[in-house]
Amino acid sequence: MTPLAKLTPLAKRTTALLAGVLLALLAGCSSPPDRTEALATKAAAPPAKPRYGQHSWLRGMPPVLDPHDVYAADRPGRLSPAVKGFPSRVYVPNTNSNTVSVIDPTTYKVIQTIPVGVQPQHVVPSWDLKTLWVNNNRGHTLTPINPATGAAGKPVDVHDPYNLYFTPDGKYAIVMASLDRELVFRDAHTMKRIKSTPVSCYGVNHADFSADGRYFIVSCEFSGELLKVDTEGMNVLGRQKLPFNGAMPQDVKISPDGKTFYIADMMAHGVWVLDGEKFTTPELLPTGKGCHGLYVSRDSREMYISNRGEGSVSVFDFAQNRLTKKWTLPDGGSPDMGGVSADGKVLWLSGRYDSEVYAIDTTTGKQLARIKVGSGPHGLAVYPQPGRYSLGHTGIFR
Repeated sequence: MTPLAKLTPLAKRTTALLAGVLLALLAGCSSPPDRTEALATKAAAPPAKPRYGQHSWLRGMPPVLDPHDVYAADRPGRLSPAVKGFPSRVYVPNTNSNTVSVIDPTTYKVIQTIPVGVQPQHVVPSWDLKTLWVNNNRGHTLTPINPATGAAGKPVDVHDPYNLYFTPDGKYAIVMASLDRELVFRDAHTMKRIKSTPVSCYGVNHADFSADGRYFIVSCEFSGELLKVDTEGMNVLGRQKLPFNGAMPQDVKISPDGKTFYIADMMAHGVWVLDGEKFTTPELLPTGKGCHGLYVSRDSREMYISNRGEGSVSVFDFAQNRLTKKWTLPDGGSPDMGGVSADGKVLWLSGRYDSEVYAIDTTTGKQLARIKVGSGPHGLAVYPQPGRYSLGHTGIFR
């Protein structure tokens, strides 16, 4: 007879219960925790970030529609419901006249002149597409314009706003404080200062974001440098001097596939081609004298490059990875900053030194109109444009 058989019925039940508890404890070493533990573990773990290709994208950022084309939302006529009813206009900041000229693109006529602050540099669509912000650089203000009515609102005090961008998640505006040598992160709606990031380079002015929104590349005009900045951390990840004596980098634009950044350089007379992830030394693609602005076509196939110093526009083919055309303005000119019409048929550029604006056919390169405006026209905005949200400048849409 076994020892267990000698036990009383009560003892047997007690022994069996203890054995069951022991087995459960042993099983617990390899089986999932109970519901309470699982909930506690789930609550403690940070939520996983969504993925873009091989990288996680910025938390809260509306992902790009096509992982192979960051401009997929910018197709002809693909206007957001947020801009429904907005009249099609071209807004031209006249730096020396302290005004914004408003052009009707159907008639090529100036239909309104809006007084703003001192030295307006760029007209910038807000992240939510509802407001146009005029950057009054030396007036140290931003003037809001209602694109539905064309009415200017009360200026907001913002120091040294040379240019303005928005983080892809819509949280912050980023003021390019060129002379203050700062990137100033502000609330995207109230413009309340959140954080100022000092930079050692001089003349921060233009930028564009990686496809996943994790970082952005900034050009430093007066010191000939580039910065790589962490979007969420609001801190500089890298800095490099461009390999050209006297370099003056200007506009920045990412390729449709998100792999390459292009940086216009008005003194190197070409575009720097940069691997944003590696942030290694870029290579120069010569385009023309005074290379300045960069604009992607509505089908994402080409990029229009304004050469301010020679009155021309170079056309770069992304698939062929080369320049394919050059359009020269009749009677010269100084094509600077601008944008592409909503239907993709017209490229609009300011004539910085000639108090005029150019309308150029994107199929033929023919000049459609040359319109007189105020003195020193600079970062004009064509509005509205297709896209779900704005990353700033004269219109970078995703």
